[in-house]
Amino acid sequence: MRVGVLTGGGDCPGLNAVIRGVVRKGVQEYGYEFVGFRDGWRGPLEADTVPLDIPAVRGILPRGGTILGSSRTNPLKAEHGIRRIKENLAKLEVDALIAIGGEDTLGVAAQLADDYGVNCVGVPKTIDNDLSATDYTFGFDTAVNIATEAIDRLHTTAESHMRVLVVEVMGRHAGWIALHSGLAGGANVILIPEQRFDLEKVCAWVESRFKIRYAPIVVVSEGAMPVDGDMVLKDGSQDAFGHVRLSGVGEWLAKEIEARTGQEARTTVLGHVQRGGTPSAYDRWLATRFGLHAIEAVRDGDFGKMVALRGTDIVRVPIHDATARLKTVSPELYAEAGVFFG
Repeated sequence: MRVGVLTGGGDCPGLNAVIRGVVRKGVQEYGYEFVGFRDGWRGPLEADTVPLDIPAVRGILPRGGTILGSSRTNPLKAEHGIRRIKENLAKLEVDALIAIGGEDTLGVAAQLADDYGVNCVGVPKTIDNDLSATDYTFGFDTAVNIATEAIDRLHTTAESHMRVLVVEVMGRHAGWIALHSGLAGGANVILIPEQRFDLEKVCAWVESRFKIRYAPIVVVSEGAMPVDGDMVLKDGSQDAFGHVRLSGVGEWLAKEIEARTGQEARTTVLGHVQRGGTPSAYDRWLATRFGLHAIEAVRDGDFGKMVALRGTDIVRVPIHDATARLKTVSPELYAEAGVFFG
């Protein structure tokens, strides 16, 4: 059997660990051959490949990013995209395809498997941890650790100057990174996309901190919105999956806090720092297990499925179910953090 592997969407710590797990087990135990597709769905769309064997995956476990490259290419919007992919897979003699990605990448894999008969197995990847079918996605733990360390460092400079520091973290529709890093880092306000925030209440929480000579830290997801406003956009452009570019809610919030409270406020936007660098031990462990179980699904011919973490077990779920809805922070879970606000 010849198996193709691709990594799509945003880069993420742990992608290389998945590739390594897939190839090592596939070659050593099943005698499979592998071909890597470059830059996400662009690879099978244009038959752009890279050799993928055991020597190619040596030493990549601690590396961030992906040795295959990634992109937000959407083959469903490309001219004759599905036909081109099927023709290229046949020409390259690829019998099955392992797609490693988030909501968009796996959405394409689900359609290819369900509607066009392509033998696909999915592996969930996103630092946002917003895929509903799995307890955790790899990359999330690393992103939270990076954000938490940044918040820890910002406490000291906030206290030295007695100013408000607003920390903007990633999270378009789900506030998992903000909630986890905010709680772990001792933030005084956490704002997430799932709960629109009252700016007056935010300012009251900030002022209450200054009354006890304490400089507040505000953690905000990039997709958070005020009750009487909309998402703050970088510009009006969209990617191939129709997502607008978010950026600026942290800066906007700092200006509003300073204008309303009279307290000096500054912003730190963590941005792509959260995606980069070496993956945490947990993400390496989870990504490796996902890879091992993904190639088992290929061996079993269990296509149209995604590997998922349930408790400590790796299970298989339909890819379509995994991408049908996002996993978001519940009001009850967010309310737990409220005791630390203000």
